[in-house]
Amino acid sequence: MIRVLVADDHAAIRTGLVMILGGADGVEVVGEAADGAAAVRMALALRPDVVLMDIRMPGVDGIEATRRIGDVAEVLVLTTFDLDEYVSGALRAGAAGFLLKSVEAPALVEAVRRVAAGDGVLAPGVTRRVMREFASVAPRPRPAGLDSLTDREVDVLRCLGEGLSNHQIGRKLHIGETTVKTHVSRVLTKLDLRSRVQAAILAQDAGLLGGRAGGGQVSGGPARP
Repeated sequence: MIRVLVADDHAAIRTGLVMILGGADGVEVVGEAADGAAAVRMALALRPDVVLMDIRMPGVDGIEATRRIGDVAEVLVLTTFDLDEYVSGALRAGAAGFLLKSVEAPALVEAVRRVAAGDGVLAPGVTRRVMREFASVAPRPRPAGLDSLTDREVDVLRCLGEGLSNHQIGRKLHIGETTVKTHVSRVLTKLDLRSRVQAAILAQDAGLLGGRAGGGQVSGGPARP
């Protein structure tokens, strides 16, 4: 059973989300939060698998709430606004995905399942903008932690930067998914990262992809592979 916390400051929207998720097989809504501060408190207390997080909320916003939740739960941002600063801020804060509220109910449920399983999703239009942003920014100084990675772990990090899922990484590197999960966990630990999305950003920032942008889906999830 996937346990979900819904955080949105509009009661009607929360009710709709709860109805959609509560009616899905294998999904249980364990709580509702009307602002970011409440979302943080409830996430720490309830330990859900996924927090469905709005961005614009009174007091503590969704980006700061995502940062404070840390690796307690995986965060899937769901918002009306796809402004670049929101996308970048949410992903760098550790969100496993970013969707717009225009998403259809089946796609939302599937996104929650994917995030709970350790992958992540971005709305297609958002993905293209994020990749263009990565491609247009000059590589940043090589993070010191990269030197602690083995050659295989660097290969896995490159794959994360390309937006590949565990299954796709396994096929590309000719290793099993269990081995992939072990490598991903070690990469996140060595680089002190909370999510696969953050690892993908670091790979892009460090120029490990040679300026090549990833595909249409970005895999992600907190430090739990």
